[in-house]
Amino acid sequence: MTAPSAWIRRFAGDVAAGSTVLDVACGGGRHSLLFRDQGAAVTAIDRDISAIAGLKEIEIIAADLETGAPWPLGGRRFDCVVVTNYLWRPILPDILAAVGDGGLLLYETFAAGNEAFGRPSRPEFLLRPGELLEITRDAFEVRAYEHGYGDSPSPGVRQRISALRTGPGSASACTT
Repeated sequence: MTAPSAWIRRFAGDVAAGSTVLDVACGGGRHSLLFRDQGAAVTAIDRDISAIAGLKEIEIIAADLETGAPWPLGGRRFDCVVVTNYLWRPILPDILAAVGDGGLLLYETFAAGNEAFGRPSRPEFLLRPGELLEITRDAFEVRAYEHGYGDSPSPGVRQRISALRTGPGSASACTT
């Protein structure tokens, strides 16, 4: 299992123990384990759950998010939603809606320009410049944002955001 992303680790401490966390396209569960180990109630979702099937104290959901089927979590909302190395634009509204009032969105994936470094290289799998800022503009307060080249964990172009859902009566699950 690879180590948790430095971006996610940077903000993981902002999620209070006892919070609910959704790990979208969780892969091997590196972020699910990070949040579970700090006392969160974690829900992990991926189409192939074989790598995480034995994880304890994590709700595991097997679902292919790219079939056009309804969002498998219905109207459930979480204190934190984590997405790394994954982009399927048709479900972006569902991902954003899963962040509860006062909740935190932590999103990090490949962006335009990454095609010079290898996969992913197709535009449908690369964020456009400023795209995470654009999709969070109306309902989130951006706490941190980056777009550009990085060499860790491998060379490529990435876009990252840490954004807090705002709104009337929002109660934050974050510690800061």
